[in-house]
Amino acid sequence: MCADTIAPRGIAESNGAGVSSVVSEPRAPRLYPRRRARRRHSARPERFSLLIVRGDGTRVFRCNVPRANAVAAGIAIAVLGASIAGLVTDYVRGRNMVRQAAAVHRELAEQREVIQSFNRRVVDLRREVGGWREFHARIWAPFGPDAAHGRRDTSVGGGTVASEEAAPTSPIGELDRLTETVMREGESLRALDRIMTRAGKVLAGLPSRWPIRGAVNSEYGNRQDPWTKAPEFHAGLDIQADTGTAVRAPAAGTVVVAGRYAEYGNAVIIDHGQDIKTLYGHLSKFVATPGQTVERGAIIAYSGNTGRSSGPHLHYEILVKGKAVNPRAYLWD
Repeated sequence: MCADTIAPRGIAESNGAGVSSVVSEPRAPRLYPRRRARRRHSARPERFSLLIVRGDGTRVFRCNVPRANAVAAGIAIAVLGASIAGLVTDYVRGRNMVRQAAAVHRELAEQREVIQSFNRRVVDLRREVGGWREFHARIWAPFGPDAAHGRRDTSVGGGTVASEEAAPTSPIGELDRLTETVMREGESLRALDRIMTRAGKVLAGLPSRWPIRGAVNSEYGNRQDPWTKAPEFHAGLDIQADTGTAVRAPAAGTVVVAGRYAEYGNAVIIDHGQDIKTLYGHLSKFVATPGQTVERGAIIAYSGNTGRSSGPHLHYEILVKGKAVNPRAYLWD
């Protein structure tokens, strides 16, 4: 049996008097309190500190902010920044849209002005073309009511007649009305052209041209006799002309007289058909001969001062069925 017993966690020692005592061995330190300290230090801070310091390191201001408040402030700042960014983007887009809208508005205003100008011009043209009706009526009048056979008649019956200016119409409507008017007047002109073509030979046979150019010294009608001063009837026109001025036929015809002819002296008479004849008196020289066919504008003689004449001139008469008429009724050019 072992005398010595080992005391737990101690060592026996003699103190010299035969009394032994047990000295406790120092215990090893525990590790888990340190683990707890580490856990405390590794835990998330409950507050955030905001320090504002100077350049030399001196603290100026310190503000402690709870962690929850700091997170909320961060989220709020992020949301606010996103909102501001969205607002700025929307503002830029809206500004661009306003600019585009202003440009479109200006373009629409210009187009509206062009359309209104076009509408006014169409209305003016329609009025002008509508005024042609009166001219056509005067042109058709000499040919009688049967001459315009086949023309479309747009007359209608009813209690009232709507005015063309009763209500404004769209540009397309005005253009349609103008087209209709032009087509109608064009049809009338084509019908007139057909009539004029058929009547061309008749009109060409009329003595419508001046036989000579010059001032008219004496008109057709009553006048005072140059020698007796007594009233007399003058059957033609006395046209001033120097001796030797060319006299031209006012229309195509056949020469029936080219020689002395009573008080007219040297005279030429042309038969134009349809019982129409022309007489040229006081001539100095003949070019045409009896029986000769002459065309419009051909030289038939030269003016002079033969016969009963007070000076060089041309006496010009138009006879219809043997009776003198006013030459001005036939002179067109």
